[in-house]
Amino acid sequence: MTAETEPDLFTSPELLGVLEELREREPIFHRPEFGASRADFERMTETDFREVGASGRRYSRQYVLDVLDARRDSLEPDIWETSEFHCRQLATDIYLLTYTLRQDSRLTRRATIWRHAWDGWKIVFHQGTEVAGS
Repeated sequence: MTAETEPDLFTSPELLGVLEELREREPIFHRPEFGASRADFERMTETDFREVGASGRRYSRQYVLDVLDARRDSLEPDIWETSEFHCRQLATDIYLLTYTLRQDSRLTRRATIWRHAWDGWKIVFHQGTEVAGS
């Protein structure tokens, strides 16, 4: 990537508090302090939540919740590192959080749309895109 192809990834100063709150919740479904059970994950997601994985496949909320149930029983360590967080307000109480995620040798760009509701943060949409040549 050259400097001219990269977007200006700037978080407005008035969104720095939101950025920090959402940064603590990413990567989604990997922060036990925000939830570890199916009921927790249901509360974290909008009923019409959906995801596009790094593979390009689309996933329903039900499918994601089922995968999370299976993952909970796994003994495999989940090692990851996040960086390059940016936040942008899309509408009243709706925010786009983007960041980079490294899991072992796999590098992906992530985007989550969050809604701030009366009972906390809700995930509306999530997408992961693998970085070519990483």
